[in-house]
Parts: sequence; C-alpha cells; structure tokens
Amino acid sequence: MTPSGANGHIGKREDLLVHEREPFNSEPSSAALAEHLITPVETFYTRNHGVVPTVDASTWRLGVDGLVQHPMTLSLEDLRSRWREHTVVATLQCAGNRRAGLMAVRDIPGEAPWRDGATSTAEWTGIRLADVLRDAGVSVDEGHVAFAAPDEAQDAHPPQGYGSSIPVKKALADEVLLTWAMNGESLLPVHGAPVRVIVPGYIGARSVKWLRRITVQRQPSDNYFQAVAYRLQPADADPSAGAAGMPLGAVALNSAILQPTDGEQVPAGPTTVRGYAFAGGGRRVMRVDVSCDGGASWTQADLGVDAGRWAWRLWSATVDARAGEVHLVARAWDDSAALQPADAADLWNPKGYVNNSWPQVEVHASDRS
Repeated sequence: MTPSGANGHIGKREDLLVHEREPFNSEPSSAALAEHLITPVETFYTRNHGVVPTVDASTWRLGVDGLVQHPMTLSLEDLRSRWREHTVVATLQCAGNRRAGLMAVRDIPGEAPWRDGATSTAEWTGIRLADVLRDAGVSVDEGHVAFAAPDEAQDAHPPQGYGSSIPVKKALADEVLLTWAMNGESLLPVHGAPVRVIVPGYIGARSVKWLRRITVQRQPSDNYFQAVAYRLQPADADPSAGAAGMPLGAVALNSAILQPTDGEQVPAGPTTVRGYAFAGGGRRVMRVDVSCDGGASWTQADLGVDAGRWAWRLWSATVDARAGEVHLVARAWDDSAALQPADAADLWNPKGYVNNSWPQVEVHASDRS
C-alpha cells in the first residue's frame, strides 16, 4: 500500500491503528503484519515519546565519551567510511506489545492499548557498535553503554531527552549496530534518521533513535526511561514507584495469532491460522502449537522461513474448525525449553508490560452450504 492520507507525510500506510498523533504511535493491522517476513517500512510499528526531531544529516555528529581512552566526535560520513558495513535481520518488539490483553483483565490508565502489532522485523544496515567502542578504547569489561537522543519526552518526570543503556557485554556483541538504513533504504525521520542503535533481542526501548551520544559508564543510565519507566512491577505495586521494579532487557518468549482475527467469520472445515512467534535474548523459537477448541487438543504449526536468531518466525497451521463458535489458542516454546505462560491474568502489572500469555482469538465458523 502506498503511503497517503493522514500518515503519508511520514511514510506510513493509511490504515494503521494510530494510538497517538503527537507523539506519533501506531501499529499495523494483524492482516498487514502477516503479509511479510520482512516488514515493509510503511507497515512497521512506530513508538515515540516526543515530537520527531528534525536532524540535518550533513551537520549531525555523534559523540563517544565516558570510560574510553579516545573520545570521538563522528559524522555520518565517518561512520560509513571508517568501519565495515554489516546487515542484521532483527525483530523489534515494544515492551507494551499485547497490552490490550492485560487491559481486558484490569484497566491500566494512561497507557496505550497496544494489540499484537507493536512488533515488526526489518533488515538493518550500519556498523557494529563494538567496532566503534574498541577503536575508542573502551576501558571496562563490566559496566554499561548509555545512549542519548534529542527528542524531548513530556511524559518523563521531569521532561527530558530520551535515553537508555545496555550492558557493555551486550554492546560489544556482533549483532548490535549503529544503523542508517532499514530494508535497504535510508532511515525515515520517524524511525530515527540519520542514525539509530539497533539492539537485537532487547525491548525496542533500548534501540534509541536519533542517536547523538554514546557514553561508557559504570552504572546504567539514570535517564527516566531506563531508571523509572521501562521496569516491571508486581501487580500490587504502586505504579508511581517505577524505579522499584525490575529493569526490562531481553524480550520474553511471545507469540500472536494474526489470522483469522477476533470476531471474524470463517467457513467451517479446514482453516488456516497464521501468526508470529519471537524469543528475545538470542533464543530461537523451536515449536508453536495451535488449538481450535480452547486448548483441549493441539496441532503443531509450520514455523516457516528462519531469518536468523534475532528474527521472529511467521508460523501457520491448518485446523478443523467445526461450525459454531471457535476458540483459537496458540503457544510457543524456545530453545531453552521455556513455554509461554497460559493466562494473562497471572501477568497483569501496573504498566502493562510483557504480556506473553497464550494468544486467544474467538471466530465464528459457518457451514459452507
């Protein structure tokens, strides 16, 4: 679909589910997400905390400082010319993905009701962060690498530019890139142009856009979005006490049913069910099962193309949908033998993060006659 209408000016398709216009936050429909292993840029979900900044690529500079022997100030041309280019296929997933399922258990005021579409996969091209850090003379084996961006976030307390950090060990891994291209094209402003960091296997909040500074330090970033916002709290916690929660890093094993959609009418008989499964932290999805009777019996799904350890699997299964109401359920395992938790009620938390419960969809099957 060619971007047009209200979203066309930012390169996005018109039929997105838009949660906010300013800052712009949107996700694709389930049907659109199921169409491609590599999500088209116009379909890829968007999560922002502030107004998309205007950054001139010709004057943009990236500072590298902190616990390094050789601090640097780098232009986009420096990044392109000084280090070898790499491409990684990686799935990004928002920590609030599938929050709507937790909201069905109990309300979560002030948070966007993300469905299954705050997850997308792209080919990211740039250079390894590790190469830059090693040339800068990173001087610690333990510690953290903090990222800073210019977008002003009004939901932070106090309002501040967006920031985050990852452990040094992860920052020096081959898969973490400073990227300027997405699916073979220059990054759009809404996706972080001219340069963003991509941290495969971690929640999308760590893949900071409009990157302007990299700082090696002893402690995690004290930015609001690292120290307070993206932390998992128990169900009985005070949501205002975010810093007391557990910091979010690697994405939990998750899956979703993309087709058919909830409430859809389908013909009775053989019915194809499609979806995605993703395991962060470098783990691989090993199996997905699908049930059309609420979990009484299961059919093993075909996992489809394997795009690498940092990408989702788009699975499909054919089940026998009997006439009447059909309760579809899916469940996934990863290579650590972990199974998704079954019940969203057991996962409810005050911020609505990490809903990786079994996805469930109700459809109506009608006789073909």
